[in-house]
Amino acid sequence: MSNITRERVTAQFGDKILATTEHFGELAFVVDKSTIVPLARFLRDDTALKYVHLSDITATDWPEREKRFEVIYHLYSYDLTEYVRFKVHVADKESVPTLTGEWDTANWLEREVFDLFGIPFDGHPDLRRILLWDEFEGHPLRKDYPLTYETPQFTYNKDQPPEVIK
Repeated sequence: MSNITRERVTAQFGDKILATTEHFGELAFVVDKSTIVPLARFLRDDTALKYVHLSDITATDWPEREKRFEVIYHLYSYDLTEYVRFKVHVADKESVPTLTGEWDTANWLEREVFDLFGIPFDGHPDLRRILLWDEFEGHPLRKDYPLTYETPQFTYNKDQPPEVIK
């Protein structure tokens, strides 16, 4: 990984960067949620960086932490041929600013995070479930989501009710 991203982001945001890590040659910044939109805009618009591709938004759940969720943004620069990640830590029911004003693809990516983790995005134009049906209760990628198993129905057992194993 070139140091240009680290240098330019640190020079621009300084004390707003809470932590910086590098894993397998890919740089990651931890920031406060108020820094998400300005940092994303800077990474995209800076002429030396050009992280123009928002490839993913995901989250991880750490229930033992006070701010249990990490929302993780993955950006790619075609000019540098490098990925950069930035993360924000949020508590349960705490919202995160939307990036739909910066990238159209953030619309569906944020809806997926909302659907599977229950993390709301402030200012999102259409925040509703995208993968699960509207009546589904809960968010299945949370670590406190109850795990169950239902016996699949096939032609050989179609007359038997499905067994739910907890």
